[in-house]
Amino acid sequence: MPLPRRAFLACLAATGYALAAAPLAASPIVTPDTGLEQGDALVFTEDGFRLPVYWARPAKAGGKWPVVLVVQEIFGVHEHIRDVCRRLARQGYFALAPELFVRQGDPRGKADVKAILADIVSRVPDRQVMDDLDATLAWAGQHGGDRARAGVVGFCWGGRIVWLYAAARPNLKAGVAFYGRLAGKQDTLTPRQPLDVAGELKVPVLGLYGGKDEGIPQADVDAMRERLPASGKIVVYPDAGHAFHADYRASYQSVAAGDAWARTLQWLQQMGVGG
Repeated sequence: MPLPRRAFLACLAATGYALAAAPLAASPIVTPDTGLEQGDALVFTEDGFRLPVYWARPAKAGGKWPVVLVVQEIFGVHEHIRDVCRRLARQGYFALAPELFVRQGDPRGKADVKAILADIVSRVPDRQVMDDLDATLAWAGQHGGDRARAGVVGFCWGGRIVWLYAAARPNLKAGVAFYGRLAGKQDTLTPRQPLDVAGELKVPVLGLYGGKDEGIPQADVDAMRERLPASGKIVVYPDAGHAFHADYRASYQSVAAGDAWARTLQWLQQMGVGG
């Protein structure tokens, strides 16, 4: 007999996934933590705020680990984002995912996407996000991370942030943006969009997009490709929609996701984050 909705949502929350991510796919990828160190930290930001951050890295002692900042979807740092950190850690990276919405609210407990967008995401200033990523990177450097070999990977909302952070922080080695929005409103919280900063990029960014993404027009993807410097690259998977890498959702497409992840690791390595 099906569970009542309240019981179902309680079970979903217990798995560590955001309520609004329902329905979950039958078998989301679960990366074991064997051979890893992982944990939750509180990182002090420039304004004295204590920012929650999930981190994972190889358990081997000695040396400094290359750093990858992992930027969340609208659902926050739920289990999928944590798993992405563990995947990167198993490849030799010090991966960190800061809770970038925490000042505005916790999206994981909301069951409605529209409520998340209206009540939380729409209130998050880009400047705050940039500063919080800076604080996370600084904390990584104080705890075994090599800030000279740092990159950023983001998904959906986080994919947009990758473009902006790469434009604002030329000392990064690389960025990878999974289906990040490229155009949108400009106001005091979001004064610029990725299409506005494309020509300023000095950091090589790989953009990964779905040809059937109903939320990101192909015209925007084509315009971004035209404006990118030679060091950047955009790959479009013609048959993929939005969130094709989200293995916990029905939108997941294993072929496109597998290729995109392989390209991500290759890009980070090639651009000097790993190795």
